[in-house]
Amino acid sequence: MTDIGIDTQFDSGNIEVLSISGASARLALHKDNQSDFAQWFHFRVHGAADRELELKITGLENSAYPAGWPDYDACVSEDRDFWGRAASTYDKDEDGGTLTIRYTPGTDIAWFAYFAPYSMERHHDLVAESAASEGVEYRRLGQTLDGQPLDCLEMGDGARQVWLYARQHPGESMAEWWMEGALEVLCDPTDTVGRALRKHCRLHVVPNCNPDGSRRGHLRTNAVGTNLNREWAEPSAEASPEVLAIRAAMDESGVDFAMDVHGDEAIAAVFLAGFEGIPSWTDDLGDRFYRYQSILERRTPDFQTAKGYPKSAPGTANLAISTNQVAERYKACAMTLEMPFKDNADWPDEVQGWSPERSKLLARDCLAALLEWIESE
Repeated sequence: MTDIGIDTQFDSGNIEVLSISGASARLALHKDNQSDFAQWFHFRVHGAADRELELKITGLENSAYPAGWPDYDACVSEDRDFWGRAASTYDKDEDGGTLTIRYTPGTDIAWFAYFAPYSMERHHDLVAESAASEGVEYRRLGQTLDGQPLDCLEMGDGARQVWLYARQHPGESMAEWWMEGALEVLCDPTDTVGRALRKHCRLHVVPNCNPDGSRRGHLRTNAVGTNLNREWAEPSAEASPEVLAIRAAMDESGVDFAMDVHGDEAIAAVFLAGFEGIPSWTDDLGDRFYRYQSILERRTPDFQTAKGYPKSAPGTANLAISTNQVAERYKACAMTLEMPFKDNADWPDEVQGWSPERSKLLARDCLAALLEWIESE
């Protein structure tokens, strides 16, 4: 029986092939460049039609987030359009921690990924289509270390300055699926949520804060191994030009409301993290965040408040993290939105788990909640 083949030389590809025997393979993760972070994988299997594949990704107890593997099913697609889930099991004691993926493709090629990828080509399509929409202005905020543009889309005539930005951590690709959903709302002249927000706000949208990490197949860092969401206190041109450019643009506009969009490896829920613990915390500012959180929870069952990160104690917030820095620097209602890599355990989907489609739908709910939040102030 011939051996399957495995390829990774494409946008965001990442896996190391240790051995192949027939339809089975033993694999390992690559670390981000100049970094110890490893969790993202994205590879293609060929010679696979009607064969039960057994793909073992090993050494995962040394990955960035070992708690992300139990109860996780790998993402799989045969057409790179619809992404389902392949039955997967995790054994922390096998070969340093092993995720075993089993799947029988109906076609010769199957693609596997930690989450449905959002390619740089799709990113450029999204930016081009959005920039061509009526009333949308394109702004190139700067250039990454790999020479890619840092794209921003701006729209709206209102006084409130709203910043939406995603994918500081490039492996959290659900964040850019969320952005696609948000831009579909904001750029559609027939969508009344988008129209009303453009009336009330000036919106600044950065769909991908980390193009270099995205293209390189990183989990959490840029081209030189910098975790951008730990750079907001003192960004530099050498290590974090992406944050330096975004923060400079925020300094120009000011910020009233900000949402930084992410994904969480371990928690099977959608949740928000706020800015408790910043030096200039006030109950009035905190109440604005909690009111938005309450509106979103009422609007969609996909969002909840029981599960999430612990709140920082007074005066202990890490100002190198975006949400804390933006809240402190601009006295803004800032927040981090987290979506699951696994599934929403409260509303599970056995076929897709958490998916691009649900990420996009959540974006519309988040924007509708923002509109209600503004109009009820």
